[in-house]
Amino acid sequence: MAIIINVDVMMAKRKMPLGELADRIGLTAANLSILKNGKAKAVRLSTLEAICRELECQPGDVLEYRPEKEDEAPPEKPHE
Repeated sequence: MAIIINVDVMMAKRKMPLGELADRIGLTAANLSILKNGKAKAVRLSTLEAICRELECQPGDVLEYRPEKEDEAPPEKPHE
């Protein structure tokens, strides 16, 4: 995926453990872990806002766009 989630980087910079951030933003530790590990398919803007508030950062500190390389791009769907 071309969108990289850097919650783990920001948590490390702020020295905030996963459980503490999860409690502060009202998310389960399991769901925050999915987001932190880049397994999430989406993130709510309200969640992003809460993360930025608690980590004192900007959305661009948490989300990053990296273009996929040609060999990593998903296969194109055939036209029907």
